[in-house]
Amino acid sequence: MKQIAIIAPTASGKTALSIQLAHQTNSIILSLDSLSIYKEIDVSSAKPTLNERDGILHFGIDEIYPNEKFDVMQFIEIYHKAKTFALQNNKNIIIVGGTGFYLKAMIDGISPSPEISQSIKEEAFIMLQNLPKAYEFLYQLDSEYMKDIKPEDSYRIEKALELYLQTSQIPTLYFKNNPPVPTIPKKDIQLFEIIWDREVLRQRIALRTKIMIGNGLIDEVIYLEQKYTRDIPPMGAIGLKEGLEYLDGKSNRTKLEEKIAFATNGLAKRQRTFNNGQFKDVIKGDLGSLKNEVLKYFNIDFDSISS
Repeated sequence: MKQIAIIAPTASGKTALSIQLAHQTNSIILSLDSLSIYKEIDVSSAKPTLNERDGILHFGIDEIYPNEKFDVMQFIEIYHKAKTFALQNNKNIIIVGGTGFYLKAMIDGISPSPEISQSIKEEAFIMLQNLPKAYEFLYQLDSEYMKDIKPEDSYRIEKALELYLQTSQIPTLYFKNNPPVPTIPKKDIQLFEIIWDREVLRQRIALRTKIMIGNGLIDEVIYLEQKYTRDIPPMGAIGLKEGLEYLDGKSNRTKLEEKIAFATNGLAKRQRTFNNGQFKDVIKGDLGSLKNEVLKYFNIDFDSISS
């Protein structure tokens, strides 16, 4: 079994390329996208439709409902399911998407988390009612760990607090005693990155935004708000957030399109920066050349497929 990952900013053509390559390399696909993981979020996630998947089995799409929690550990569980299927069915794996954090966590490894008891969760919840005080409490215990956490980062403060209360170890000591374990060793995966001229990518983002709105983005936002309210985490995602503002009368259709495109361009910039800073030994190229490089990696003759 071979494993590759195709990374690139949003709207780079990763999805279509991965499906085409999956057919040519006898692969299944693991979606590396933090929004496609949700059922019922179809338009704003730009997840491939069943027709677009073209018979290729996808993992990491439509795994949970929008009101359910999701984190990197759950993503790793999905990867293990995909790997088990691939091994049992003599398939390769193509990991594709824009959430580079998940990929980095699998390659670099993350420390195993202790089971947090209900009583500890309740104790932490009470302390977190005064977030500044909880942050100061942890900072006094472990300034080395907490200096990289912002005082308003309630999620990471909660996790650090629960860890300390459950184990009686400061986070720095806990992670020293429980070093990260890679899910995918670097030697077992090759990374490929699609490169676009920034202006061309902006044009692609603008077009995709227009198509997204035309395909029923607002109807999707209305449905999700009515079923789940605005309090679920996905409602802060690009597209859904701007859609809510549109429904509130804060923008018209033209402004809606502009806001989504602007936010998506910002996301693309952050994704490029993350990929460039976090991943080494990446084979880069445009769509055409990268496809050829992937086929070479799988020892498939590009010319025989093209003819």
